[in-house]
Amino acid sequence: MPYEHITLELGSPVTRLVLDRPERRNALSLALMREMLGALDRVGDDAATRVVVIQGNGPAFSAGHDLAEIEGERSETAYAELFATCAALMTRLHTIPQPVIARVHGVATAAGCQLVAACDLAIAADDARFATPGVNIGLFCSTPMVPISRTIPRKHMLEMLLTGDMIDAATAAQWGLVNRVVPIGELDAAVDELAARIAQASAAVLAMGKRAFYEQEGADERAAYGLACAVMVENALTDDAHEGIRAFLEKRKPDWPS
Repeated sequence: MPYEHITLELGSPVTRLVLDRPERRNALSLALMREMLGALDRVGDDAATRVVVIQGNGPAFSAGHDLAEIEGERSETAYAELFATCAALMTRLHTIPQPVIARVHGVATAAGCQLVAACDLAIAADDARFATPGVNIGLFCSTPMVPISRTIPRKHMLEMLLTGDMIDAATAAQWGLVNRVVPIGELDAAVDELAARIAQASAAVLAMGKRAFYEQEGADERAAYGLACAVMVENALTDDAHEGIRAFLEKRKPDWPS
């Protein structure tokens, strides 16, 4: 299907979803987020895709919500739809079976920073900057803080929320918002290398493991072990597990059934 605000580059085994509003610094308008949700549904059903990369076209990853759209609506119904769609998008990143990598350059602010935190992994260029600056315009970044506060420590999160100040890529890596930082010229290679490394694994096992991670993440230790044990049993019974174990014992690369 055609998209107006994003580009979907289906590939095997890596698919790229590109935010494509460079003139608006890839602001997350309602229309763009709806397109992303549709694209993620499509990708989630694509058996050939093992990893998804999300990136931005132009000088920024994403500057967050489209403030002109927010100012133009000014109704409870419109705002409820906008932020509910955003929440659905961020949670959909966790429920599609494939791991999702954010390729970050330029600014990732407010809901753009939220998008980085919601992705499973993130690699940033050394020019990347991050912020939750809503407090400075009278619109506290309440929804961005949900995935970010589950990614970085509380004191750092509150500093970002209460000051709105930018942090650089090195600080983002130190705080755990991104996995690593590389020179801008090496960003594509670093993302490609990580995606290719993940894509070597069984698609079924990746999906099972990702699902288990998010199911146990908020549970207490006893409940988490209960969930994890059930998944281990489910996993151990698969053909992929038996093929992987045999390949290891026979010192060869596995030929995944799925």
